[in-house]
Amino acid sequence: MTRKTKSPDLETSLAEINTLIEQMEQGELSLEQSLERFERGIILIKHCQKVLQEAEQKVQILIQNNGEDDLQPYENTEE
Repeated sequence: MTRKTKSPDLETSLAEINTLIEQMEQGELSLEQSLERFERGIILIKHCQKVLQEAEQKVQILIQNNGEDDLQPYENTEE
């Protein structure tokens, strides 16, 4: 049985991208280390784009199924 690894959530991926950027901006990495982090960043960015695209598709489906006219603005009553 093949075990599928779980992809990180959007927030975790964005945090890792931020960390990679900070490491690279410090200028203390070797060229090889910088390239490795750059490659990891590209992978994470593609993952984030996919997650956001899937979320957008879900929102579009929900809007189509419920009709825009039926949607009411959210009012936060917890104050």
